[in-house]
Amino acid sequence: MVTIGVFDGVHRGHQALIARTVEVAKTRNLPSVMLTFDPHPSEVIRPGSHPAQLTTLRRKAELVEQLGIDVLCVLPFTAELSRLTAHEFVHEVLVDRLHAAAVVVGENFTFGHKAAGDVALLKELGRRFGFATYGAELQGGSMPDGEYAEITFSSTYVRSCIDAGDVVVAADALGRPHRLEGIVVRGDGRGHDLGYPTANLSTPRYAAVPADGVYACWFVRDNQPGRLLPAAVSVGTNPTFSGRERTVEAFVLDVDEDFYGQHVALDFVGRLRDMVKFASVHDLVEQIGDDVRRTRAILGLDG
Repeated sequence: MVTIGVFDGVHRGHQALIARTVEVAKTRNLPSVMLTFDPHPSEVIRPGSHPAQLTTLRRKAELVEQLGIDVLCVLPFTAELSRLTAHEFVHEVLVDRLHAAAVVVGENFTFGHKAAGDVALLKELGRRFGFATYGAELQGGSMPDGEYAEITFSSTYVRSCIDAGDVVVAADALGRPHRLEGIVVRGDGRGHDLGYPTANLSTPRYAAVPADGVYACWFVRDNQPGRLLPAAVSVGTNPTFSGRERTVEAFVLDVDEDFYGQHVALDFVGRLRDMVKFASVHDLVEQIGDDVRRTRAILGLDG
């Protein structure tokens, strides 16, 4: 039982598709298999167009395992693969390699060279090669504030929310907070001098980093994945100090520890404010104190 796609973000639309795959696999007494691709097909077809990445491959594997997928199959997306016709893709990948008995895809699924294949063709080819095809409806919902019309959950939509800094709406589409991963590296030490030492993250090349601003987050360490630490996180160039390089800096509350060299993650829960250039260091320190108080409130730690 196979479902196919990039599944970047594993958002609520993906989750519904995965749930359908797992359900049908169980009824047919088959293992559930997710076929995904790495790198992102866009980067191979149109070099330089790689979209912001919502989930690392490792995180994707964790999420789909939690959703009940038995096997994650990662197919290297190459120029040669991109040139396979729809018929060749089905024969070489689904039939010869995976021996698929059934396939579940979204109703907007396309495949093969220049995305020439669609669900109707997949069903036709399934009848020819002996596998069943299930087309699943796209999933959507209303904006959290109810102000806008219905939206369809998609990776593109989630990326646009994160790019705008609207991490609450992104979390609604994802079904969980957006996670940004990275390695803690040495910074300039300015936060320590101000009384708010920060863990500076070096993020993956294509990571979906939220818009410049200050956020309330949960800080998660690889060696303690079940322990969520509250953090006030700054994303931007530190304009008060005429910074030029965009950084991600996390002040972890109530913990006096050096996280240098550790692989960590930030779960973005709420946006506190825009990035601002302050007239003095004193004004900045006062604002950081307020950011910390608001972080506690947003994360439910103020009482």
